Amino acid sequence: MTDLPRTDVLIVGSGIMGSVVARLLRDTDPELRITMLDGGTAIGEAPGLHLHDLDDPALWARYNEQVATGIQGMYTGAEVVREVADSLTGVPPGMVHALALGHDAETMPATALAWNAGGMGVHWTAATPWPAGDEVFDFGDPARWATDLDTARRVLAVTPAAIGPTEVGRIVLDVLHRRYDAAGPAGRQPQPMPMAVTATPSGSLPRTAPGTIFPPIATGGDPAFTLLTGTLATSLVVCGDRIAGARLRRVADGAATELLADAVIVCADALRTPQLLFASGIRPPALGRHLNEHAFVTARVLLDLDRYRLDLDALPLTRPGEFCTDSLWLPSNGAAQPFHGQIMNRTYVDDEGRPLAHSVGLSLYAPVESRPENRLVFSETETDLAGMPRIRVEFGYSDADRALIRRALDEVRSIAEEFGPFDPATERALLPPGSSLHQTGTVRSGATDDGSSVCDPDGRVWGFDNLYLAGNGVIPTAMAANVTLTGAVTAVRAARAVAARNTALATR
Repeated sequence: MTDLPRTDVLIVGSGIMGSVVARLLRDTDPELRITMLDGGTAIGEAPGLHLHDLDDPALWARYNEQVATGIQGMYTGAEVVREVADSLTGVPPGMVHALALGHDAETMPATALAWNAGGMGVHWTAATPWPAGDEVFDFGDPARWATDLDTARRVLAVTPAAIGPTEVGRIVLDVLHRRYDAAGPAGRQPQPMPMAVTATPSGSLPRTAPGTIFPPIATGGDPAFTLLTGTLATSLVVCGDRIAGARLRRVADGAATELLADAVIVCADALRTPQLLFASGIRPPALGRHLNEHAFVTARVLLDLDRYRLDLDALPLTRPGEFCTDSLWLPSNGAAQPFHGQIMNRTYVDDEGRPLAHSVGLSLYAPVESRPENRLVFSETETDLAGMPRIRVEFGYSDADRALIRRALDEVRSIAEEFGPFDPATERALLPPGSSLHQTGTVRSGATDDGSSVCDPDGRVWGFDNLYLAGNGVIPTAMAANVTLTGAVTAVRAARAVAARNTALATR
């Protein structure tokens, strides 16, 4: 592998978080040399484009069949793959179970990783609810938090009411309003789900993806930006309190080299970011600890048309290219209403396109306590399929978690029964840990370097001058809602910190 030219900023990871960082850094300096790495390769012809929007009927159909479940863990297929692949070169681009990469993830068995350019950002449902209450980590500066959240919304192109409400969706919202309006303040009542999509008058709604957040990922055209796919960062080059760059290995042939950089931002994911730090000898006490993921309760009920005086012919049909008629949101609101609700409805049709029935898809996410004993343990001697430290996942629910999960199961049954006959034995389930793919906390931020966090509020790793982290792993709070918008706040902060550092260095 030929030597690579020195770069101003190295971004490890080409997903949503890495693309947000690249976009904001480019906005501050059009000539800043940015290099981005990803171990995976593109799905389709261009890297970083959402599968929902690819001009490939086979890929499009495969994605939409899986995403219609509303269960992100299903993107890897219905069955958990426990067999380790023969080699990394034999793993096709896409979602891969952690078990299949050689990790010990039995306590979080649905955990999966994106092994493709664009990361999870080419697969995600694009739901972007905003955090509130105990989910917020403003570190005593609520004004800056609000500004950073607005920036994240802007960069992700969040649309407040993307899919629905249809007339039937309004019926569902009316039921939710009656049950939950008193539980929260203005703005936190049941409503359409905010989504990172581009509004269109008809047809499908393009999803925000890394290649739309920062177009050079997909189309090139930026002479100061380099995207290296199929290239792993195997370790960071540590020089005292600085990172000189990264050691790289090309997946296809194992060729190795080093890339020097003035600043490094690791945006891998909640598993591979701490894994890279561990492989680099950067091992603060909190590394890998406080692994978190909300518990996932899901249900589906057929709407009783007679109860709501609806005719079959009045049922809404999905827009061409979409998988649901309505995407709705039940916001969490503290102890009174601790669950995040994601409601995706659809009308079933016959071969002629005539409505047969309408289902209300109900998912409740229950927050899980943030505890240091839920963690990733990295092996000193064993490696995964990529040759990186093998991970053992240690995860379990506390008594308080289990009580809240029981409450969520009761709650989803009560909601479902509002809409039609419901059999909890066959139409309701608590999904195995890992199913949401919303892991957080493993490189959590904190206000002080007291051993309970890995980085400061801007994502700078404690003890290092030029090493930053961004992504869901940086989130230090127990989340009820989908985590991508919240994770993007960490990318906003890391990008601003690196830009400020660059400015300070240039004026010395």
